[in-house]
Amino acid sequence: MLPELAGTFGVSQAAAATSLTAYLLPFAAVMLVSGTLGERWGPMRTIRFAYAGYVVVAAVAALAPWFWLFQVSRGLQGVANAFTTPLLLTKLASVTPKERLGRTLGLYGAVQALGQTSAPLVGGLAAEGSWRWAFAGIAAVAAVLTACPLPPDEESPQRRPRLRDAWRPVVVWSGLLIFVAWACLAGLPFLVAFRVDDAFALGPGARGLVLTAFGFAGFATARLVGSAADRFGSRTAVCAGLLLGAVAVGAIGVVGSLPLVVVAWAAGGLCSQLILVGVNALVLGGEANGRGGAISVVTALRFLGMSASPAAFTGLYRHDAALGFLVPGALLAASAPLLAHRIFRTGTGPRARLRHSRG
Repeated sequence: MLPELAGTFGVSQAAAATSLTAYLLPFAAVMLVSGTLGERWGPMRTIRFAYAGYVVVAAVAALAPWFWLFQVSRGLQGVANAFTTPLLLTKLASVTPKERLGRTLGLYGAVQALGQTSAPLVGGLAAEGSWRWAFAGIAAVAAVLTACPLPPDEESPQRRPRLRDAWRPVVVWSGLLIFVAWACLAGLPFLVAFRVDDAFALGPGARGLVLTAFGFAGFATARLVGSAADRFGSRTAVCAGLLLGAVAVGAIGVVGSLPLVVVAWAAGGLCSQLILVGVNALVLGGEANGRGGAISVVTALRFLGMSASPAAFTGLYRHDAALGFLVPGALLAASAPLLAHRIFRTGTGPRARLRHSRG
């Protein structure tokens, strides 16, 4: 719906694309501490308050008469959502045996991908009439989630979680890897929308339908990806996702066929699940103390990468459409040997636990 936003508020498409950053930057920045704070306040209560706040600020976005107010509302949506994502993941990890963690995270990823699948389509269809209906729908969904039941909180630990508990080496390196992956892969729907608009002159509804390929592929393969991560290990899943994702992203910028673009974007959805499930399993499978803060930090860096994507690649795409996709593809390929090896040297797998026990 970015072209329609630009038309409503009388701003350029590049300025409209900053609405993604306006949401994702505070979302990611607050998430650096939201997991730890939520564990202190009580995860269930924190999640409910966050959803209730989301209802209000999504309604402001739907009614905003000025672009600056729309941007402010997007930032507040990011702040509210920062207190849901990491705490929901922590709850999943607390009730799941470690040997099934990959499959459980795969199921979570499938449901999350279903949201990614439906959102572009619903947003594009809403933009056929008015993009404001999309934000009205978001407010209604958040109201329902506020009333949904949640598992009870665990007993409070003897020592309150500290912010520095989350900043272990494996967490930092995992966060850096997923920062690159989300900037160069999952953060590119806006660029794919520009590409199919420029190359194939698709309307907003058709653009939204194309973008659903990413989320649909992630939804269809997430459980399989989770089982593969349990069987073959997180390292294999992450490295495969990075390298295959590099090929898929690069192809979008150079192929001249709409079906091939859709296939490449769908392959990107599969690759994103390989990376996400592998990294989340690595972090959540570690120490229980400070686990909420750890996954919060990794998720924050993940969405910081997504928020950086429009600023990093929009100008490059406008200069040369092929380079707009080949550069992020090259960064994905380069991150596999540079970061993945370091993460698993400091990881929590069997070898790492053996070294710790000997120490």
